[in-house]
Amino acid sequence: MSAPRGFESINTVTTVVIGAGHAGLAMSRCLADGPIDHVVIERGEVAHSWRTERWDSLRLLTPNWQSRLPGYGYTGDDPDGYRTMPEVISFIEGYAKAIAAPVRTHTTVTSVRSTDAGYLVRTDRGDWRSRTVVLASGACNIARVPAFGDRVPPSIMRISAQQYRNPSQLSDGGVLVVGASASGTQIAHEIRRSGRPVVLSVGEHIRAPRVYRGKDIEWWMDAAGVLGERYDEVDDIARARRVPSLQLAGTSDRSTLDLNALSLSGVKLVGRLAGITEDGKAQFAGSLRNICALSDLKMNRLLELIDEWARNNGLDDAVEPPHRLPPTRVDGAPPLSMNLKTGEIKTIIWAGGYRPDYSWLEVPVFDRKGMIRHDGGIVDAHGIYLMGLQFLRRRKSALIDGAGDDARDLCAHLACYLNGPELRISTA
Repeated sequence: MSAPRGFESINTVTTVVIGAGHAGLAMSRCLADGPIDHVVIERGEVAHSWRTERWDSLRLLTPNWQSRLPGYGYTGDDPDGYRTMPEVISFIEGYAKAIAAPVRTHTTVTSVRSTDAGYLVRTDRGDWRSRTVVLASGACNIARVPAFGDRVPPSIMRISAQQYRNPSQLSDGGVLVVGASASGTQIAHEIRRSGRPVVLSVGEHIRAPRVYRGKDIEWWMDAAGVLGERYDEVDDIARARRVPSLQLAGTSDRSTLDLNALSLSGVKLVGRLAGITEDGKAQFAGSLRNICALSDLKMNRLLELIDEWARNNGLDDAVEPPHRLPPTRVDGAPPLSMNLKTGEIKTIIWAGGYRPDYSWLEVPVFDRKGMIRHDGGIVDAHGIYLMGLQFLRRRKSALIDGAGDDARDLCAHLACYLNGPELRISTA
């Protein structure tokens, strides 16, 4: 039985890792190899976000073989398949057990503060003093909802992609899905298949074929080094970190789910949601055609890079020949507005991205936009590190497959920090 608040002893450990998802557990494994004594604090169960913030039919966007963590990987007989959410949870749970991660579950961090000797991490189940802290609590804690979202008429149900589970929870009638990256396109497709009218508000997105030249697009990006590209090798890392996820879906038939496929299923495409007026009219940007053309251009540049890599590595004759998808089809005059008070739309689903929640972090490390200042996960404060964010150290950082390399890098830096003056790890 835990002691009442105010009577707990303060625990001491070298490193506190906050979050027991795949990123926090990868760091735990690397710290254990150090060996560096540590604890992993988790607000719920292991893989909490996977359990509570995903819809029922979601499958992992990366193939099974790509689920690689330090000392752990896929061992089944379907390497090219895509895990269901229960399978993802089981995989991460299995990893925590395999590495004997020192996880304290159902423990919520309430604050992290600087001390003369490092940090004081307060939780609802006791406090911890540590020299270093690893923030691995996730990048998708809070859904991004536009400031004008409160102008949606009260008769319309509003939920985020985090809260969506399946079509049965929605009101009967039309659905407006705002956001056309991986989550928005998959949710729009599922809801349309349930028989409801669906309008998809399309902003910046990255189109990609699920399979290219006979292999999964993730295989090509992995082999050609695209996913391994480092944060210090790109011209504008801030821009790269804002790039949306690929329009991919993990289906048994490995089909491509892009805007053309959605249009064929009856989903109506409109431009980016630019605002909602006081009288309940949704306003859409008139740039849909240009946005789609730019996405097609970026996709074809990626395929050209893959073709070049295949030629240079002697694979041209071993795989299917190059091909290109038809351009994205856009109506000649997509509507620029929609009256939300007519009853046509009964539900709005916000699928425009997320941001992390560091409301408990009481250390002055935030920029003017409220994001943590860091250099490849090394925070602008002594002894604090980040894990699991988009393009943290590599383009694949937010993937399960990206956590291992990032954890090894940051653990090496953390060990140097503990042993003396702060040293920069090699960026080679």
